[in-house]
Amino acid sequence: MKKPFASLLLVGSLLLLSACGGKDGAAEQRLSVAATAVPHAEILEVVKPLLAEQGVKLDVRVFNDYVQPNDQVVQKLIDVNYFQTAPYLEAYNRDRGTGLITLVGVHIEPFGAYSRRFASLDELPEGASVVIPNDPSNNSRALILLHHAGLIQLKDPDNALATQRDIVANPKRLAFRELDSAMLPRVLDQVDLALINTNYALDAGLDPRRDALTIEGKDSPYVNFLVGRPDNQDDPRVQKLIAALTGPEVKAFIEAKYNDAVVPAF
Repeated sequence: MKKPFASLLLVGSLLLLSACGGKDGAAEQRLSVAATAVPHAEILEVVKPLLAEQGVKLDVRVFNDYVQPNDQVVQKLIDVNYFQTAPYLEAYNRDRGTGLITLVGVHIEPFGAYSRRFASLDELPEGASVVIPNDPSNNSRALILLHHAGLIQLKDPDNALATQRDIVANPKRLAFRELDSAMLPRVLDQVDLALINTNYALDAGLDPRRDALTIEGKDSPYVNFLVGRPDNQDDPRVQKLIAALTGPEVKAFIEAKYNDAVVPAF
């Protein structure tokens, strides 16, 4: 009476092992990555099948802010993230005493200034209301873009962490307000000018190349990186993700999908 039961148990165990198997019967490995929706999560969808062929199941978790993706990697709740530039990561590590590291640069999102009320920067009136990101690196990036557009003058436009205190000339007396980056597209109808990260601009249906009144060039130093911890940078799963993100499939996807609103960094 025990033999049929034992046989059923054995068959069930074999089926379970088969279901857990990856390519060539190898156990499937999971790798979690935090990302913002556009373009990061879209790009990660391209590499999912590439990693699956190598036995790695990519678990993409989408966030709409710039803090939780880093917090969760630090806390080891998520393996790596893909959403930020090196200056942003530097400010995050400095402010929180953390040690996250860049793993590979993937793409550049030229940063732009947008308006629903005016067709050019020259039309901006004196005292125009301008909203910029409130996090240190993107805050500085917005001010540097306005400096190069001739709207303000910074003491040192090469300072990647310049603040409003570094403005030495503001001929139009622009009135600045700082908001969370994700909020900027939502207030575009309520202000004269908004400085918006390209991922949020794309997510809001804006076309950076068509709609931005001024925008960074392709030589922007603000590369978006895959980021991890020192303890997992050599993890074979992470190394496979690095190779996939800098492969020809991703490059072709970026060039075809975003029409220079996002450009490969490799």
